[in-house]
Amino acid sequence: MFLDHAKIFIKSGDGGNGVVSFRREKFVPKGGPNGGDGGKGGDIIFKANAQLSTLIDFSYKRHYKAGRGKHGEGGLKTGKDGHDEVIEVPCGSIIKDAVTGDILADLTENGETKIVLKGGRGGRGNNHFKTPTNQAPRYCETGKPGEEKDVVIELKLIADVGLVGFPNAGKSTLISKISAAKPKIADYPFTTLVPNLGIVRYKEYESFVVADIPGIIEGASDGKGLGIQFLRHIERTKILLFLIDTTNLLEATTKKEFLKEYKTLLKELENYSEELLKKPRIICFTKIDAITEELKKKLSKMKTDETKILISAVSGEGLDKLKDLLWDKIQEIKAEDEL
Repeated sequence: MFLDHAKIFIKSGDGGNGVVSFRREKFVPKGGPNGGDGGKGGDIIFKANAQLSTLIDFSYKRHYKAGRGKHGEGGLKTGKDGHDEVIEVPCGSIIKDAVTGDILADLTENGETKIVLKGGRGGRGNNHFKTPTNQAPRYCETGKPGEEKDVVIELKLIADVGLVGFPNAGKSTLISKISAAKPKIADYPFTTLVPNLGIVRYKEYESFVVADIPGIIEGASDGKGLGIQFLRHIERTKILLFLIDTTNLLEATTKKEFLKEYKTLLKELENYSEELLKKPRIICFTKIDAITEELKKKLSKMKTDETKILISAVSGEGLDKLKDLLWDKIQEIKAEDEL
């Protein structure tokens, strides 16, 4: 089961208490203070794990607590630190304060860690409070309490290309043809209910990642259809590939009619986040095996501000050209990011 949102309670460990203790040795009738310090409380640490792909585990466990530091002992012995609580999350997870909404961690790389709550400091033993006028202090510090808070975990899939389109535009069929992903495919709306990731092999040794999200419909930003709950998964993508079903254009005759679906999709994305519109876009007309040659020629000759391509995932027409186009664009963007 795919889950991309969870709320949990976390608490770092309390620090251990210092101790009041004095040396008691033969022939040393008035030994000085030797109370040890308390151990530090354990931290709450989030760690990205590439083997995880969903937040489903947080449905079963919602409270996470780090260990408390041990109390100090006589003989200047410091208490043992409390154990850290390491919470593993999928790569692409964002940890937010549930009250303020502040981002506490954004983990994108496998093995990346972030201390979100630090454990309490251990209290000092009476050895620290010895002075020239007080050679036998009979007091010590208690450990500092740990921190606690409710946090929200949001998962944003990490991909190079995000597929955007209406239901039945051919997104799942495309990702199944160009990658090893096997999403559910059927001839009815909203077959895709959760995001899918596919790794596209390019040439012999290269690859890139494509994300397929459930179809968007007009009014999605107002909650229609599946709404826009999955659009966060294309926020990290480098390119947006808009899939337009050409079988819906059989009666269209003007450029405005040909691009009507595309403009509607842009509007829904804008309502969600204007940042999405700043990403490079490619218009991909799908299912060209099911339209006339005349319509194919019109779409091919039509001038657009964005790069466009015609494909058929069923017959394979245009798929190699599409992979070339996506790969070149990804490399271009990476080169710009390195400048």
